[in-house]
Amino acid sequence: MKADLYIKNAGQLVTSRGASAKPKTGAALGEIDVIPDGAVAAAGSTLIFVGTTAAAEQQVEVGEDTLVMDGRNQVVLPGLVDAHTHLVFGGSREHELDLKLQGVPYLDILAQGGGILSTVRATRAASLEELVEIGKKYGDQMLSQGTTTIEAKSGYGLCTADEIKQLRAIREINRHHPLDIVPTFLGAHAVPPEYKEDPDQFVELVINEMLPQVAREELAEFCDIFCEKGVFSADQSRRILRAAQDLGLKIKIHADEIAAIGGSQLAAELGAVSADHLLVTPEESIEKMAAAGVMACLLPATTFYLREDHFAPARKMIAGGVPVALASDFNPGSCPCHDLHLVMTIACLYLKMTPAEVINAVTINAAHAIGRAATVGSLEVGKKADIVLFDAPNYQYLPYRLGSNLVRTVIKNGKLVRGGSEHGATGRMCS
Repeated sequence: MKADLYIKNAGQLVTSRGASAKPKTGAALGEIDVIPDGAVAAAGSTLIFVGTTAAAEQQVEVGEDTLVMDGRNQVVLPGLVDAHTHLVFGGSREHELDLKLQGVPYLDILAQGGGILSTVRATRAASLEELVEIGKKYGDQMLSQGTTTIEAKSGYGLCTADEIKQLRAIREINRHHPLDIVPTFLGAHAVPPEYKEDPDQFVELVINEMLPQVAREELAEFCDIFCEKGVFSADQSRRILRAAQDLGLKIKIHADEIAAIGGSQLAAELGAVSADHLLVTPEESIEKMAAAGVMACLLPATTFYLREDHFAPARKMIAGGVPVALASDFNPGSCPCHDLHLVMTIACLYLKMTPAEVINAVTINAAHAIGRAATVGSLEVGKKADIVLFDAPNYQYLPYRLGSNLVRTVIKNGKLVRGGSEHGATGRMCS
């Protein structure tokens, strides 16, 4: 096997393999495949070998043009997958931090015209080109932290023209940035001020105007909705999500973040790919989600940033057979953080997940949450060569090192995109 890229001598090669057909659940979520003195090789953008260095030396052909890297004293993982982000938006909301510190609830900030609605005004005022540049900037930051595939939502336009503008910006970034980006339409993220007195009319706008245009232009793979007290009811959410399914979109739901108004039950009823947040999910919903195979996409950095006094019941979900993924929820208000390392640490400390569980939750299970498990989320022959090398003695070290970026090298689609630049030409040993 002739390799264009060859990484050998890895202290630990963590593959997350064996779960491409279905996500890890229950005890399997805590099972992790570690190969000491591991090696991985790629031809073009595809992995052609995953195993021990001893086996690679017998099977992998290295030529003058092969980029050879030494993974000694490093942990090698599949590229991290962030299954819930709001990548593209105008402005920022650091001024709201004072309000939060004074104890003003998020829904009260929203009612005062802040929160999502503040970002809506800034996003509507931004041009397509400005949104693209903003998204590229955040994408660069994500890559530097080892994230190679993300989901990105609209939801800050809240009118047809600006929702379409956001989705077109996401498409443009995906075309020109190393990140792989899975687009999600979130037109029902909040009720805009112009429909405050008649939210059902806005629901009709989403169904009859926004969704058809999104489908015609093939701008999104998923449709999401904020099913929450004071935002969209379960009945309104059902109407929008069924309309999305009729147009061929897969569905997700922001559910049970503040109040349990039926979002998680609706996710199970409609066969959503994921239900996200889930801080106050009832036990009967956990059973229904497990039976329906709905992914619980948990966002603990948001809970941490909002200083909530309770986190999602991850242990109950894992014990109940619900597949669990972790994501950042990167957005300008409730979680201005896209660092999956920090998410892993918070998940260990507050969701009581183990290091092995959180690594599976930001790799293979996160890939399942966005329909990409066949190509990313694990290091397996035939999958994309998305690889991250961490300056760490073992995988447990990653969530242990609170707030530290331990990434040394990022490879996306078989190409070196971060780190390793000091080694220059191909065919030379990188360390």
